[in-house]
Amino acid sequence: MRIAFAGTPAFARAALEALHAAGHEITLVLTQPDRPAGRGMKLTASPVKAFALANGLAIAQPRGLKLDGRFAEDAAAARDALLRSQPEAIVVAAYGLILPPWLLDMPRLGCLNIHASLLPRWRGAAPIQRAIEAGDKQTGITVMQMDAGLDTGDMLLTQAIQITAEDTAATLHDRLATLGASLIVEALHLAARGTLRRSPQPDAGVTYAHKIDKREAAVDWTLPAAVLERRLRAFDPFPGATSEFEGEAIKLWRARVVDGHGRPGVILAADDAGIVVACGVGALGILALQRPGGRRATAAQFLAGRRIEPGAQFGARD
Repeated sequence: MRIAFAGTPAFARAALEALHAAGHEITLVLTQPDRPAGRGMKLTASPVKAFALANGLAIAQPRGLKLDGRFAEDAAAARDALLRSQPEAIVVAAYGLILPPWLLDMPRLGCLNIHASLLPRWRGAAPIQRAIEAGDKQTGITVMQMDAGLDTGDMLLTQAIQITAEDTAATLHDRLATLGASLIVEALHLAARGTLRRSPQPDAGVTYAHKIDKREAAVDWTLPAAVLERRLRAFDPFPGATSEFEGEAIKLWRARVVDGHGRPGVILAADDAGIVVACGVGALGILALQRPGGRRATAAQFLAGRRIEPGAQFGARD
Protein backbone atom coordinates (compact mmCIF):
# COMPACT_ATOMS: atom_id res chain seq x y z
CA MET A 1 0.00 0.00 0.00
CA ARG A 2 1.14 3.58 -0.63
CA ILE A 3 1.21 5.34 2.72
CA ALA A 4 2.48 8.56 4.27
CA PHE A 5 3.70 8.53 7.85
CA ALA A 6 3.49 11.25 10.51
CA GLY A 7 5.43 10.77 13.74
CA THR A 8 8.36 12.06 15.75
CA PRO A 9 9.72 10.15 18.81
CA ALA A 10 11.00 6.61 19.34
CA PHE A 11 7.45 5.31 19.83
CA ALA A 12 6.65 6.38 16.26
CA ARG A 13 9.93 5.12 14.84
CA ALA A 14 9.05 1.56 15.89
CA ALA A 15 5.91 1.75 13.75
CA LEU A 16 7.74 3.28 10.78
CA GLU A 17 10.36 0.54 10.93
CA ALA A 18 7.66 -2.14 10.95
CA LEU A 19 5.78 -0.59 8.03
CA HIS A 20 8.99 -0.29 6.03
CA ALA A 21 9.93 -3.90 6.79
CA ALA A 22 6.45 -5.06 5.78
CA GLY A 23 7.05 -3.71 2.28
CA HIS A 24 4.68 -0.75 2.24
CA GLU A 25 5.64 2.09 -0.09
CA ILE A 26 6.20 5.03 2.24
CA THR A 27 5.72 8.03 0.00
CA LEU A 28 6.38 10.79 2.53
CA VAL A 29 7.43 11.08 6.18
CA LEU A 30 6.14 14.03 8.22
CA THR A 31 8.04 14.74 11.42
CA GLN A 32 8.68 17.65 13.77
CA PRO A 33 11.47 20.14 12.96
CA ASP A 34 14.89 19.39 14.43
CA ARG A 35 15.18 20.50 18.07
CA PRO A 36 18.13 21.41 20.32
CA ALA A 37 19.14 18.42 22.44
CA GLY A 38 21.97 17.20 24.65
CA ARG A 39 24.40 19.18 26.74
CA GLY A 40 25.57 21.10 23.69
CA MET A 41 21.98 21.85 22.68
CA LYS A 42 22.75 21.01 19.06
CA LEU A 43 19.92 20.71 16.56
CA THR A 44 19.02 17.03 16.49
CA ALA A 45 16.85 15.03 14.12
CA SER A 46 13.91 13.15 15.59
CA PRO A 47 14.14 9.33 15.76
CA VAL A 48 11.64 9.17 12.87
CA LYS A 49 13.70 11.52 10.72
CA ALA A 50 16.86 9.58 11.47
CA PHE A 51 15.25 6.37 10.20
CA ALA A 52 13.81 8.12 7.14
CA LEU A 53 17.21 9.57 6.23
CA ALA A 54 18.92 6.21 6.67
CA ASN A 55 16.41 4.57 4.33
CA GLY A 56 16.11 7.25 1.67
CA LEU A 57 12.53 8.26 2.45
CA ALA A 58 11.16 11.67 1.48
CA ILE A 59 10.79 13.97 4.50
CA ALA A 60 8.75 17.07 5.32
CA GLN A 61 9.11 19.01 8.59
CA PRO A 62 6.41 21.68 8.69
CA ARG A 63 6.22 23.87 11.79
CA GLY A 64 2.45 23.89 11.44
CA LEU A 65 -0.31 22.45 9.26
CA LYS A 66 -2.99 25.16 9.30
CA LEU A 67 -3.24 26.70 5.85
CA ASP A 68 -4.37 29.99 7.41
CA GLY A 69 -2.16 29.80 10.47
CA ARG A 70 1.17 31.20 11.59
CA PHE A 71 3.13 28.75 9.44
CA ALA A 72 0.87 28.83 6.41
CA GLU A 73 3.77 28.47 3.97
CA ASP A 74 4.98 25.31 5.73
CA ALA A 75 1.44 23.91 5.69
CA ALA A 76 0.99 24.63 1.98
CA ALA A 77 4.33 22.99 1.17
CA ALA A 78 3.38 19.91 3.20
CA ARG A 79 0.01 19.73 1.46
CA ASP A 80 1.65 19.93 -1.96
CA ALA A 81 4.14 17.22 -1.02
CA LEU A 82 1.33 14.95 0.15
CA LEU A 83 -0.69 15.58 -3.01
CA ARG A 84 2.33 14.64 -5.12
CA SER A 85 2.97 11.50 -3.08
CA GLN A 86 -0.66 10.30 -3.38
CA PRO A 87 -0.86 8.07 -0.28
CA GLU A 88 -3.81 5.73 0.12
CA ALA A 89 -3.59 6.16 3.90
CA ILE A 90 -1.67 8.24 6.41
CA VAL A 91 -0.37 6.51 9.54
CA VAL A 92 0.03 8.80 12.56
CA ALA A 93 1.93 8.01 15.76
CA ALA A 94 2.90 10.62 18.36
CA TYR A 95 3.38 13.25 15.69
CA GLY A 96 2.93 16.33 17.87
CA LEU A 97 0.85 18.51 15.54
CA ILE A 98 -2.93 18.62 15.25
CA LEU A 99 -4.08 17.36 11.86
CA PRO A 100 -6.47 19.81 10.14
CA PRO A 101 -9.49 18.68 8.09
CA TRP A 102 -7.71 19.06 4.74
CA LEU A 103 -5.19 16.42 5.80
CA LEU A 104 -7.66 14.09 7.52
CA ASP A 105 -9.78 13.99 4.36
CA MET A 106 -6.99 13.67 1.82
CA PRO A 107 -6.18 9.94 1.57
CA ARG A 108 -8.73 7.40 0.36
CA LEU A 109 -8.51 5.41 3.60
CA GLY A 110 -8.08 8.44 5.86
CA CYS A 111 -5.64 8.78 8.74
CA LEU A 112 -4.95 5.86 11.08
CA ASN A 113 -3.58 6.71 14.52
CA ILE A 114 -1.63 4.45 16.88
CA HIS A 115 -2.71 5.46 20.39
CA ALA A 116 -1.07 4.05 23.53
CA SER A 117 -4.15 3.26 25.57
CA LEU A 118 -7.40 1.33 25.45
CA LEU A 119 -9.70 4.10 24.30
CA PRO A 120 -11.76 5.88 25.46
CA ARG A 121 -9.60 5.67 28.62
CA TRP A 122 -6.66 8.06 28.52
CA ARG A 123 -7.32 10.17 25.48
CA GLY A 124 -4.68 12.85 25.16
CA ALA A 125 -0.95 13.47 25.35
CA ALA A 126 0.40 11.24 28.15
CA PRO A 127 -1.57 7.97 28.26
CA ILE A 128 1.38 5.80 29.30
CA GLN A 129 2.33 7.91 32.31
CA ARG A 130 -1.23 8.52 33.47
CA ALA A 131 -2.10 4.82 33.33
CA ILE A 132 0.80 3.98 35.67
CA GLU A 133 0.10 6.95 37.93
CA ALA A 134 -3.57 5.94 38.30
CA GLY A 135 -2.66 2.38 39.24
CA ASP A 136 -4.31 0.80 36.17
CA LYS A 137 -3.75 -2.94 35.91
CA GLN A 138 -3.77 -2.95 32.13
CA THR A 139 -3.43 -0.70 29.14
CA GLY A 140 -2.84 -1.37 25.46
CA ILE A 141 -2.91 -0.03 21.93
CA THR A 142 -5.83 1.30 19.96
CA VAL A 143 -5.51 1.79 16.22
CA MET A 144 -8.05 4.49 15.52
CA GLN A 145 -9.62 6.16 12.50
CA MET A 146 -8.80 9.81 13.13
CA ASP A 147 -11.43 12.53 13.12
CA ALA A 148 -11.37 16.19 14.14
CA GLY A 149 -11.73 15.42 17.86
CA LEU A 150 -9.09 14.63 20.47
CA ASP A 151 -8.66 10.85 20.14
CA THR A 152 -12.40 10.45 19.55
CA GLY A 153 -12.36 8.53 16.25
CA ASP A 154 -13.70 5.05 15.61
CA MET A 155 -11.63 2.13 16.87
CA LEU A 156 -10.18 -0.25 14.29
CA LEU A 157 -8.02 -2.65 16.33
CA THR A 158 -7.25 -2.93 20.04
CA GLN A 159 -5.00 -5.15 22.11
CA ALA A 160 -4.42 -5.07 25.86
CA ILE A 161 -1.28 -5.73 27.90
CA GLN A 162 -0.76 -5.91 31.65
CA ILE A 163 0.97 -3.16 33.62
CA THR A 164 3.36 -4.83 36.05
CA ALA A 165 4.30 -3.57 39.49
CA GLU A 166 7.80 -2.88 38.15
CA ASP A 167 6.81 -0.98 35.00
CA THR A 168 8.11 2.54 34.52
CA ALA A 169 7.00 4.88 31.76
CA ALA A 170 10.14 3.83 29.88
CA THR A 171 9.58 0.07 30.06
CA LEU A 172 5.86 0.32 29.33
CA HIS A 173 6.58 2.70 26.43
CA ASP A 174 8.88 0.15 24.81
CA ARG A 175 6.38 -2.69 25.10
CA LEU A 176 3.57 -0.53 23.74
CA ALA A 177 5.73 0.73 20.87
CA THR A 178 6.38 -2.85 19.80
CA LEU A 179 2.70 -3.73 20.09
CA GLY A 180 1.64 -0.61 18.18
CA ALA A 181 4.03 -1.42 15.36
CA SER A 182 2.57 -4.92 15.05
CA LEU A 183 -1.05 -3.74 15.16
CA ILE A 184 -0.65 -1.04 12.49
CA VAL A 185 0.85 -3.57 10.09
CA GLU A 186 -2.13 -5.84 10.77
CA ALA A 187 -4.58 -2.95 10.32
CA LEU A 188 -3.16 -2.05 6.90
CA HIS A 189 -3.22 -5.71 5.87
CA LEU A 190 -6.93 -5.85 6.73
CA ALA A 191 -7.56 -2.50 5.02
CA ALA A 192 -5.95 -3.77 1.81
CA ARG A 193 -8.34 -6.75 1.88
CA GLY A 194 -11.33 -4.55 2.67
CA THR A 195 -11.97 -6.31 5.99
CA LEU A 196 -10.95 -3.60 8.46
CA ARG A 197 -14.00 -2.81 10.60
CA ARG A 198 -14.77 0.39 12.50
CA SER A 199 -16.32 0.50 15.96
CA PRO A 200 -17.44 3.74 17.65
CA GLN A 201 -15.87 4.48 21.02
CA PRO A 202 -18.23 3.95 23.97
CA ASP A 203 -19.54 7.03 25.75
CA ALA A 204 -18.70 5.58 29.17
CA GLY A 205 -15.21 5.45 30.62
CA VAL A 206 -13.73 8.56 28.99
CA THR A 207 -10.63 9.94 30.76
CA TYR A 208 -8.01 12.44 29.63
CA ALA A 209 -4.25 12.00 29.92
CA HIS A 210 -3.09 15.57 30.30
CA LYS A 211 0.44 16.45 29.24
CA ILE A 212 3.09 15.95 31.93
CA ASP A 213 4.10 19.27 33.49
CA LYS A 214 7.60 19.66 34.95
CA ARG A 215 6.01 21.14 38.06
CA GLU A 216 4.53 17.71 38.80
CA ALA A 217 8.05 16.47 39.54
CA ALA A 218 8.00 17.99 43.06
CA VAL A 219 7.23 15.27 45.61
CA ASP A 220 4.33 16.03 47.94
CA TRP A 221 5.09 13.89 50.98
CA THR A 222 1.59 14.41 52.39
CA LEU A 223 0.26 12.03 49.72
CA PRO A 224 -0.07 8.31 50.44
CA ALA A 225 3.07 6.24 49.86
CA ALA A 226 1.27 4.09 47.28
CA VAL A 227 0.46 7.18 45.20
CA LEU A 228 4.04 8.43 45.34
CA GLU A 229 5.47 5.02 44.42
CA ARG A 230 3.35 4.99 41.26
CA ARG A 231 4.35 8.56 40.42
CA LEU A 232 8.02 7.70 40.63
CA ARG A 233 7.49 4.98 38.05
CA ALA A 234 5.16 7.10 35.90
CA PHE A 235 7.65 9.98 35.75
CA ASP A 236 10.66 7.81 34.87
CA PRO A 237 12.47 9.01 32.78
CA PHE A 238 10.64 12.36 32.49
CA PRO A 239 10.32 14.58 34.42
CA GLY A 240 11.49 12.47 37.35
CA ALA A 241 10.39 12.99 40.95
CA THR A 242 12.36 15.58 42.92
CA SER A 243 12.62 16.53 46.58
CA GLU A 244 15.00 18.85 48.42
CA PHE A 245 17.45 17.26 50.83
CA GLU A 246 20.27 19.11 52.62
CA GLY A 247 20.10 21.95 50.11
CA GLU A 248 20.11 19.75 47.01
CA ALA A 249 17.32 18.79 44.61
CA ILE A 250 17.43 15.00 44.76
CA LYS A 251 15.73 12.90 42.11
CA LEU A 252 13.95 9.81 43.37
CA TRP A 253 13.75 7.00 40.83
CA ARG A 254 12.64 3.81 42.52
CA ALA A 255 10.90 2.98 45.77
CA ARG A 256 8.61 0.53 47.51
CA VAL A 257 5.75 1.01 49.93
CA VAL A 258 6.73 -0.01 53.47
CA ASP A 259 5.26 0.15 56.96
CA GLY A 260 5.92 3.28 58.93
CA HIS A 261 4.38 6.52 60.05
CA GLY A 262 5.55 9.96 61.03
CA ARG A 263 5.53 13.55 59.88
CA PRO A 264 5.48 13.58 56.06
CA GLY A 265 8.97 13.92 54.62
CA VAL A 266 10.80 12.82 57.77
CA ILE A 267 13.34 10.03 57.37
CA LEU A 268 12.48 7.10 59.63
CA ALA A 269 15.48 4.91 58.79
CA ALA A 270 18.40 4.90 56.39
CA ASP A 271 20.58 1.93 55.55
CA ASP A 272 21.76 -0.02 52.53
CA ALA A 273 18.30 -1.56 52.12
CA GLY A 274 16.68 1.83 51.53
CA ILE A 275 15.91 5.26 52.88
CA VAL A 276 12.51 5.11 54.59
CA VAL A 277 10.52 8.35 54.45
CA ALA A 278 7.18 8.98 56.14
CA CYS A 279 4.26 9.91 53.87
CA GLY A 280 0.70 11.04 54.39
CA VAL A 281 -0.25 7.39 54.67
CA GLY A 282 2.45 4.77 55.18
CA ALA A 283 6.08 5.22 54.20
CA LEU A 284 8.24 5.04 51.11
CA GLY A 285 11.43 3.00 51.04
CA ILE A 286 13.63 4.78 48.49
CA LEU A 287 15.80 2.34 46.57
CA ALA A 288 17.34 4.49 43.81
CA LEU A 289 18.03 8.22 43.73
CA GLN A 290 20.31 10.80 42.11
CA ARG A 291 22.19 13.89 43.22
CA PRO A 292 22.42 16.92 40.90
CA GLY A 293 25.05 16.29 38.24
CA GLY A 294 25.46 12.69 39.36
CA ARG A 295 24.24 9.32 38.17
CA ARG A 296 21.43 7.16 39.46
CA ALA A 297 22.58 5.41 42.60
CA THR A 298 21.29 2.73 44.91
CA ALA A 299 20.51 3.68 48.48
CA ALA A 300 23.77 2.02 49.55
CA GLN A 301 25.76 4.07 47.02
CA PHE A 302 23.99 7.27 48.04
CA LEU A 303 24.77 6.65 51.70
CA ALA A 304 28.43 5.73 51.12
CA GLY A 305 30.56 8.20 53.03
CA ARG A 306 27.61 10.06 54.50
CA ARG A 307 25.50 9.31 57.54
CA ILE A 308 21.81 10.14 57.57
CA GLU A 309 20.14 10.01 60.94
CA PRO A 310 16.44 9.37 61.53
CA GLY A 311 14.68 12.69 61.86
CA ALA A 312 16.36 14.28 58.86
CA GLN A 313 13.85 15.53 56.33
CA PHE A 314 13.11 15.55 52.64
CA GLY A 315 11.46 18.77 51.52
CA ALA A 316 11.45 22.15 53.24
CA ARG A 317 10.77 22.17 56.98
CA ASP A 318 7.70 23.96 58.28
